[in-house]
Amino acid sequence: MMTKQISSNKILHVFKEYSMLTLATMIMSIGIYFFKFPNKFSFGGVSGIAVLGATLTPLTAGQINLILNIALIILGFIFLGKKFAFKTVYVSLLSSIVLWLFEIILPMDKPLTNQPMLEVCFAIFLPALGSAILFNMQASGGGTDIIAMILKKHTSLNIGTSLMYTDVAVVVISFFVYDIQIAIFNVLGLLAKSLVIDGVIENINLCKYFNVVCDDPQPICNYITYKLKRSATICKAQGAFSGNDKYLVLTAMNRSQAVKLRNFIKITEPTAFMLISSTSEIIGRGFRGE
Repeated sequence: MMTKQISSNKILHVFKEYSMLTLATMIMSIGIYFFKFPNKFSFGGVSGIAVLGATLTPLTAGQINLILNIALIILGFIFLGKKFAFKTVYVSLLSSIVLWLFEIILPMDKPLTNQPMLEVCFAIFLPALGSAILFNMQASGGGTDIIAMILKKHTSLNIGTSLMYTDVAVVVISFFVYDIQIAIFNVLGLLAKSLVIDGVIENINLCKYFNVVCDDPQPICNYITYKLKRSATICKAQGAFSGNDKYLVLTAMNRSQAVKLRNFIKITEPTAFMLISSTSEIIGRGFRGE
């Protein structure tokens, strides 16, 4: 019975994980197809190379994207072996197939709007949001990330710098292929992309860290343990001015739980002193690295 329950929980976990991978891939693909491809925005990555290739060859951007990703997946298996990350293969193939199907079902011969600044915002934000979700799940969108994995294993090159040079090269080529407006938008996209991804990842992981100085820690700890399903650490302390014995309660939780705890402490321990900090780096049980 216990074995069946463990197996059921594992299946549910895998289902939830791949549902999130699929959602993130769809968000990324929508941003690329509806905003990046029709505007010829080519600020790095395989999709940027595909945009350039579609201009210089008879193939469409979706077809080039599919061909490049399949080639990179094959290289991944050759140079990284059978342990090559299945999540990366899944996301890479799914995004390529979705873009190709979009071209068949929803062909676009011009941008959605006549507002290029609005479109570049979505071309940056949607793929960055999808990528941030993937990175947060220890996955990637494939493409040039596969090259990074190969270089990391077989060379001593600085991976981040190498990929940045690749993206810069694609943007520089765009100055010779497109008009100056598109080329400048590509520079903007290149500069904003990594900042948006970092910002989204930080927001996804954002938690609240509490330092609560109080006289009676038990009601607070009971609420944290039994109502919020978290844990806490209690330390004995002493007031510097009064010299009275105090207790310091240390705990961390997500934002919605933090609001509940803050309101509870205000009602049950109105004299308690709270220090509430924001953090996106909590490693341990119940958080990242569990």
